[in-house]
Amino acid sequence: MSQISGTEVLRYTAFSEDPEGGNPAGVVLDASGLDDAAMLAVAAELGYSESAFLTGPGESGGSTGRGYTIRYFSPKAEVPFCGHATVATAIALAERNGPGDLVFTTQAGTVPVTVAQEGAELRATLTSVEPHVTDVAQDDLAEALAALGWPAADLDPALPPRIAYAGARHLVLAAASRERLADLDYDFARLEALMRRLDLTTVQLAWRESPAVFHVRDPFPVGGVVEDPATGAAAAAFGAYLRERALVPDAAVLTLHQGEDMGRPGTLTVELRAGDARVRVSGTGTRIPAAE
Repeated sequence: MSQISGTEVLRYTAFSEDPEGGNPAGVVLDASGLDDAAMLAVAAELGYSESAFLTGPGESGGSTGRGYTIRYFSPKAEVPFCGHATVATAIALAERNGPGDLVFTTQAGTVPVTVAQEGAELRATLTSVEPHVTDVAQDDLAEALAALGWPAADLDPALPPRIAYAGARHLVLAAASRERLADLDYDFARLEALMRRLDLTTVQLAWRESPAVFHVRDPFPVGGVVEDPATGAAAAAFGAYLRERALVPDAAVLTLHQGEDMGRPGTLTVELRAGDARVRVSGTGTRIPAAE
């Protein structure tokens, strides 16, 4: 635990059991005394892609689990939902209170989370809000590709561009090769401007290795960072996209590898259930030692 601007902040990584893998997040377990400016200041000083703040009890805990209200801040702004910071917070709570069910009240809606002990590790599984998928205008797609420096010919025609939502909006673009995905050098300001206009949280870049295995990357200029190392909200949206396009079965378990190109490898598991529109995203997590 460390002090930032007088606030006790925990540091956890999500979607990896290695502190040097996955996506780091700040976690403030008692932010009830912080206003918006103070939470943003903590997130900015910490510098992670997002930090999570528990601001009070949630709307519904009851028999389904302990309830908390949670908010998420990047170094530049508040975001409605963040998957990796949710996983990090759930694991931090489980280390103190034991595994079990939690209910997080977010700006995007109610997000149940279950934390289970798996050997020496804790695994958190979040259930997204109701997802949806929409088309992207051709002019907006052209601008996104121009900002990324990606020729349209480098896209995978089997996975057409769409905007997917499961708590936050993400533009899904599929690369035709792993080499295209690995070569990420984009115009930060240009992509940020487009994302703000379209209310996007990240751009979900993906390459399909096999029917159930994908490699993904998430530029995040609107959050003030070049790239998000492991993105639970985008993973949930991507699962909804794949199902809506009938690219995977109605019931499927998918593996997403992220962070490899950044030197912070992580693994996200996405579960789709027949008859249930919500998407489940799970992963391990661990505390980052104070020395780091």
